[in-house]
Amino acid sequence: MIFGGGGLIALGLRDSSGGGSGLLPSSLSVGDDSPSPTASPTPTGPSPEELAKAKRAKQVKALDGALKKVASNAPEFSVAVFDKKTGQRYEYRGTAHYDTASIVKVQVLACMLLHAQDDGRDPTSGEMALAKPMIRLSDNNATTSLFSHLGGRSAVTNCNKRLGLTDTTVNSSWGLTKTTVEDQLKLLSDLVDKSGPLDADSRKTAFTLMNTVNEEQDWGVPSVAESGETATVKNGWDTRTADGGLWVVNTIGRVISNDTDVSIAVLSHDNQSREAGITLVEKVAGLTRKYLQY
Repeated sequence: MIFGGGGLIALGLRDSSGGGSGLLPSSLSVGDDSPSPTASPTPTGPSPEELAKAKRAKQVKALDGALKKVASNAPEFSVAVFDKKTGQRYEYRGTAHYDTASIVKVQVLACMLLHAQDDGRDPTSGEMALAKPMIRLSDNNATTSLFSHLGGRSAVTNCNKRLGLTDTTVNSSWGLTKTTVEDQLKLLSDLVDKSGPLDADSRKTAFTLMNTVNEEQDWGVPSVAESGETATVKNGWDTRTADGGLWVVNTIGRVISNDTDVSIAVLSHDNQSREAGITLVEKVAGLTRKYLQY
């Protein structure tokens, strides 16, 4: 027979002789002070930091794979990305060396700005008359004049030390300066770092010039900017008989908005043409945005 809870208690009030004992079986004692069984702690799972780290590792692995696939059928290239908002950095062949071609003009600009700061003045009108076409139009004659005005190879080398460019070798033929994407990210950081070597006025000058390049040269890094974002850029391209007529094509710059502040450097050489090189560096830059989701 099945009893309800009340029936069980009633039965427990009787001893085997049928008399009332006034005692309950120990298993049903009322007021028992013994601790109740404690449930096992519920696992909390990975922390937000661990989840973010795992997500980043997955992104990097996917991007590595995508870039290796491109590299299997493309000229040699390197890329580096720094997300200022998150502090995350990505590099693919970060220490490989390339001719700068015209991206060295950003180093020359930074050196000019440092020299003016050292003298406690703004850049002169003559210096700016060279710097503007050097950056906006990639004017080679203006670059040569400003390079010489600053003191040439030794002067720009000294500026590079102050800028933290430890793996960039300046050439007297400035376009043949050798650099890496790692160093180019350092240079881009110098252009915005409030605690860096360039003061606020110098940083503003660099931004203004790199944000207003000639429309025909507005390729490379700006190709990954989305609606509402601003881009800065300096591109470089060159071909020499010594390279068999193949092309160096490089792009460095930033993509900026309220939610985004990312510096990108893509260097390449052995491109069959300037146009093919542009296609390559834009594809590589685009892949970093797709997989790193900045």
